[in-house]
Amino acid sequence: MPTASNGSFASPLADAKYAQIIGHPQLDGLLGRLGELSGWQIALTLLLVLVAYDQCSYIWQKGSIAGPAWKAPFIGPFLQSMNPKFEEYMAKWASGDLSCVSVFHKFVVIASTRDMSRKVFNSPSFVKPCVVDVAHKLLGPTNWVFLDGKAHVDFRKGLNGLFTRKALELYLPGQEEVYNIYFEKFLQVTKEAEGKPVPFMPEFRELMCAVSCRTFVGHYISDEAIKKIADDYYNITAALELVNFPIIIPFTKTWYGKKASDMVLEEFAKCAAKSKVRMAAGGDITCIMDGWVKAQLDSATWREREAKGLSMESFEKPASLLREFTDYEISQTVFTFLFASQDATSSAATWLFQIMAQRPDVLDKIREENLRVRGGDRSKAISMDMLDEMVYTKGSVRELLRYRPPVIMVPYLAKKAFPITDTYTVPKGAMIIPTVYPSLRDPEIYENPDVYDPDRYVTGDAEVKGAKNFLVFGTGPHYCLGQVYAQNNLALMIGKASMYLDWVHHPTPRSEEIKVFATIFPMDDCPLTFSKRA
Repeated sequence: MPTASNGSFASPLADAKYAQIIGHPQLDGLLGRLGELSGWQIALTLLLVLVAYDQCSYIWQKGSIAGPAWKAPFIGPFLQSMNPKFEEYMAKWASGDLSCVSVFHKFVVIASTRDMSRKVFNSPSFVKPCVVDVAHKLLGPTNWVFLDGKAHVDFRKGLNGLFTRKALELYLPGQEEVYNIYFEKFLQVTKEAEGKPVPFMPEFRELMCAVSCRTFVGHYISDEAIKKIADDYYNITAALELVNFPIIIPFTKTWYGKKASDMVLEEFAKCAAKSKVRMAAGGDITCIMDGWVKAQLDSATWREREAKGLSMESFEKPASLLREFTDYEISQTVFTFLFASQDATSSAATWLFQIMAQRPDVLDKIREENLRVRGGDRSKAISMDMLDEMVYTKGSVRELLRYRPPVIMVPYLAKKAFPITDTYTVPKGAMIIPTVYPSLRDPEIYENPDVYDPDRYVTGDAEVKGAKNFLVFGTGPHYCLGQVYAQNNLALMIGKASMYLDWVHHPTPRSEEIKVFATIFPMDDCPLTFSKRA
């Protein structure tokens, strides 16, 4: 076979066309100039192109809504996001019904008014709840909170029975037990500090973690494990900040958060295994996990009897027929309850104790009401009927949630282009955040909205007039399952504390400033001293 040296294997026609291209004077000049560029010049040119693209993309997505005219290349307001200021949120809400920012690859639309926020909450065909990228790694990629549409609705139906009036009453003894223990601890904290004020926000976080764990997993978990979860949960909250990187790098916030979440999931999985054994043996329901496991067992029994053609007359069909869930799946689901409640109830508890100390007139009314419904016996075990009678106490909690709403905004993701107004469409893939705070301070709905006044819910018309504004627990298909539980729990807590404790708030110049850490807290973490009430 002949060989060729320095010969072309292309056709003569192709060689001719290639020669024409190479010989074109304008292209030759362009190629020559490109060849003269250094590596740094090429890199700078590419950078400028990317900056221009990033800026143009932001301007196009921004459209007609309020927002900065331009963004810092790539990072946007990243540095401000590292230490968010409540005043900056207020300014953003005031800038327009819809406004925007862009941080790294996230384009964020903020809905500031009641109607805009309600539209987001009630548009499941366009949006779904979302959390930051790392959340899938912390909560587990198969967690039910990431479900959407029918899958979400079906899963949620199976959880509704855990928050009925009958179910909530079963959890009350465990909650009271925790409060009795921690109120004694509050006294000890003040004693060890020799009567000097101590910032109590961390103590309230531990308290609410403990009461949540007892409510969710009962006594299947040890006191030591609860303390460990309470101590480490702060890392989970920090890991879920908006600006954290989705990649888990050792010794970063996300890394510590992942370690903490893995620990919680492992502890709750152990609890699930114990609950299955106890419920199968006919044990009483004492916590949410027991209730869910019992529902699964009842569903399995129903299916088995139905398959065998046995009589169903003496066997009540479960409200929802559930499949059997693994220990880990149960752990994941219960973990989402802790995820939903921990920061929010910690915030509410902190503000409640601070405001009650500032408003002794309100606290006295709560104290009188709690003693009255217990027939003068402050040690009498609580019941749902007694909670129903605590109109003023529950009104005080309701007003606290309006006055200092723990969750001020809820992130959603646009599943597809969302025409939220006639003139603006939220781009697909953008984050859209309905806000809660402005609607709860609407002066047309709430007279003197910046004043804490329980009477607006006790004797006033705030419940009816503000029905569409009270977005503390969301609305629409993803409203909070535990909203009744949360309010009863807070009423039980402050009611018991009023009977057993006296406390003094020691204000600082920053007591009324708001710190944003997932939820909101007093900037000085609420310095208090406690004493035992005779």
